[in-house]
Amino acid sequence: MVSPRMASWSETATIVIACARGLPPYAAQELTDLGYVVADITDTMVSVRGTLVDAMRLNLWLRTAHRVLWPLATARARQLDDLYAVVRKIPWETWLDPAGYFTVNTAVWNDTVRDTRMPSLRTKDAIADRMREACGQRPDAGPEFHGASVFVYWRDQDLRVYLDTTGEPLSKRGYRKLPGKAPMQETLAAACVLATRWDGHTPFVSPMCGSGTPAIEAALIACRRAPGIFRERFSFMSLKGYSDGAASRHGSAASHPALLWASMRDEATRGECSTTTPPIIATDLDAQAVAIARQNAAAAGVTSNITFDVCDFTATRIPPTPGVVFLNPEYGERLGDAAQLLPLYGRIGDFFKKQCAGYRGYVLTGNMELSRKIGLRSSRRLIFFNGPIECRLVCFDLYDGTQRQSKLAGSPSQDM
Repeated sequence: MVSPRMASWSETATIVIACARGLPPYAAQELTDLGYVVADITDTMVSVRGTLVDAMRLNLWLRTAHRVLWPLATARARQLDDLYAVVRKIPWETWLDPAGYFTVNTAVWNDTVRDTRMPSLRTKDAIADRMREACGQRPDAGPEFHGASVFVYWRDQDLRVYLDTTGEPLSKRGYRKLPGKAPMQETLAAACVLATRWDGHTPFVSPMCGSGTPAIEAALIACRRAPGIFRERFSFMSLKGYSDGAASRHGSAASHPALLWASMRDEATRGECSTTTPPIIATDLDAQAVAIARQNAAAAGVTSNITFDVCDFTATRIPPTPGVVFLNPEYGERLGDAAQLLPLYGRIGDFFKKQCAGYRGYVLTGNMELSRKIGLRSSRRLIFFNGPIECRLVCFDLYDGTQRQSKLAGSPSQDM
């Protein structure tokens, strides 16, 4: 048995920010705005250099990411025995409490693996064996996120093992108490708001609001409220060294991660916008959906920042221009038959033309054929994924009067 050293919270490494497909460009912009230099970006991740203290900060502030991962090992591994050998060599006694708890999540694309449960089980076995050898005891393990978290990425022979500093994905903010029908994930909603280039000072209108997620995320952005502020715990809180000295409050905050975390949260709260936010309007024809949206907004602390109403989307109040109007209508995958939705998309076009001149209109849909029934020329089409469904966020510049006519007559389409 060895005497384990403590994890270093000031060591620098390449932090990996895992995202849903389509969201890394928005996470990269968030990281840049937070002062980080993006080292790499793929279709599902962004990486930056930083410390575990930076990982805490990213968990607090990132709106479009799912996990913040700390690298432990990179190796070539063909079979499960190779996975076990790599994981067992990692000094887990440095990171984990032998009397604590951990969970393992995996993303595996390896044709030698016949049972998808085995990579997780073999990883748990390797950690347990290493901890028992090093410390004389091993932590408990299970599927819940109330302790430390380990994440394994394994594609073909490319094996990467991480500490997952997040635990429960960042998409689960904690404010959405009731999901409603086919809810939009919080990270996707935040990315859509950011993609509209909304400035946080002009109106944001969300007809067909459902459970209210896009309007709530817009309100959080306008209030400058950190999305991680609602979470009571993250997995980094179960790593060795996090709470050392925090209970006694001796020493500087820089010496103790738990004190640093408390300081980060306090600073974030002090930085929230105390002035009046712009009009944010959320409507839905379904009274129950609006009731759910109100409850979720209350949990997020933004009830006073959003005006809710029960009405058909065409009856939504449109404040003076300029502004953004965002719709996420049904598109025949989960909530409606595509053929039956043709009139709805035609009505969206009429709504844009007759009531939203001077705004930028956005429609998120998983059915491009339906989007063409809107009957307007789009200026941009951005790819997003709503779960496994490939969608487009279609932008319409709703010019008013002669400016609108000149734009439609003289400019070619910029559809992508």
